[in-house]
Amino acid sequence: MSTRVRFAPSPTGPLHIGGLRTALFNYLFARSQNGVFVLRIEDTDQSRYVPESDKYIKESLQWCGIPPDEGPETGGAFGPYRQSERLGIYGKYIAKLIAAGHAYLAFDSSEALAEARAKAEEKGETFQYSVHNRMNFKNSLSLHEAEVAALKATTPYVVRLKNVPGKQINVFDEIRGTITVDAAQMDDKILMKADGMPTYHFANVVDDHLMEITHVIRGEEWLPSLPLHKILYDAFGWEAPAFMHLPLILKPTGKGKLSKRDGEKGGFPVFPLSWGTETKGFKEQGFLPQGLLNYLALLGWNSGNDQELFSLKELETTFSVERIQKGGARFDYEKALWVNQQHLQRMPVDDLLLVNHEAITRLLARYSKDVAREIVELIKERLSTFHDLDAELSLFLNKPKIEDKALQKVLKKNPLGVLKALKAIIADMERWDELKATCSGWASDNDVSFGVVMQCLRIALVGKLAGPDLFTCMRLIGKDVTLKRIDSAIQIISLTL
Repeated sequence: MSTRVRFAPSPTGPLHIGGLRTALFNYLFARSQNGVFVLRIEDTDQSRYVPESDKYIKESLQWCGIPPDEGPETGGAFGPYRQSERLGIYGKYIAKLIAAGHAYLAFDSSEALAEARAKAEEKGETFQYSVHNRMNFKNSLSLHEAEVAALKATTPYVVRLKNVPGKQINVFDEIRGTITVDAAQMDDKILMKADGMPTYHFANVVDDHLMEITHVIRGEEWLPSLPLHKILYDAFGWEAPAFMHLPLILKPTGKGKLSKRDGEKGGFPVFPLSWGTETKGFKEQGFLPQGLLNYLALLGWNSGNDQELFSLKELETTFSVERIQKGGARFDYEKALWVNQQHLQRMPVDDLLLVNHEAITRLLARYSKDVAREIVELIKERLSTFHDLDAELSLFLNKPKIEDKALQKVLKKNPLGVLKALKAIIADMERWDELKATCSGWASDNDVSFGVVMQCLRIALVGKLAGPDLFTCMRLIGKDVTLKRIDSAIQIISLTL
């Protein structure tokens, strides 16, 4: 059987990057095995459904470049791929479980369950509806057949799994090894709710079997559900898929998994795309999709060597389950920025010029494409995200505002005299490639540090004491603009002194 994996999110809000990493690992495993990547929308809990969530999930996967091979939009031979469209299927299989004696009907009211829960809490116990007490409740195991028939016609009911006492549940996880649980310690979980909707556990198992999923790769938070799912596979007589539970993505500091609140507090996104008008995503923060995916791949997985930078194609051929770690992976936004920066530096200049960004549009409107290409090449290594384009291209697009802190550093170094002399040199200059040597010669002849010369020039042309190569900048903006900026700086400094 060919490898088939699925990403099965619930449309209850924007896709968290923890979910995106799960989708990525499923996608990479499928590609490494020449398999199929399936998207299934698990929307049976209608009370938690958030409009547009499923659209958001699809757009996130598309932006990242990991679209499903099968899914609600793509189609496929195993649909429907929305659980809300599969209710008839679940009804058929719940009937099979009941007929085989692996499930039963429970008619208990919410008030009766609340009372039983309160009594357990009074004794310091955790309430369970299980093999130990199920005969004390109103269900098809404790009632006569006629009573069940009468209640079934008049009373809402749920369907519960019938656990078998004394049975050991052994299930193997490819990352964490064998997990053993005594079935007698488990709840008789609800499989079908009173509204006819299946619970996650039941629908999940049925769908994975019918869609011929060979490997279930999901988050660590589902690990406690693994024995229950194994019981269901056994009850149906089905072979269970291989299971792999990924480590949690932890918050930058402290305990617990990464949350939206951590992002708000730390000033970084936790979603791939924006959600509404206030919550920004990695895309809106200027990240490349390949930069984000590369970083997410490093959260819980490594290549086995020192390599950290991967294209998506490289990840597809390098990824292996054996290199997934058990422990949680701590989120580090600075590392994410560094990884994205490396991908931006690898990005061809012509591709950067195609980026839909206001600064790029203005750059191409002001300069020829050849000059614009050279400008972008000059500043590219200074970009961590696309947002940095505004600041880095500013010196080529706007008259700089001189930073007061930078100006204070040169005021005692005769900036007026230096700039007036440099203005005369540049005005008479005929070849840009000789300007640096000429300025250096003037500094030597006049007993002025060349560092001071550079500081004064940079204040005038950039407005601060840092930036790309200054003489290249002057050549690119041209003599006229260079002289105008020097004149403006001279006027500002004259008013300051």
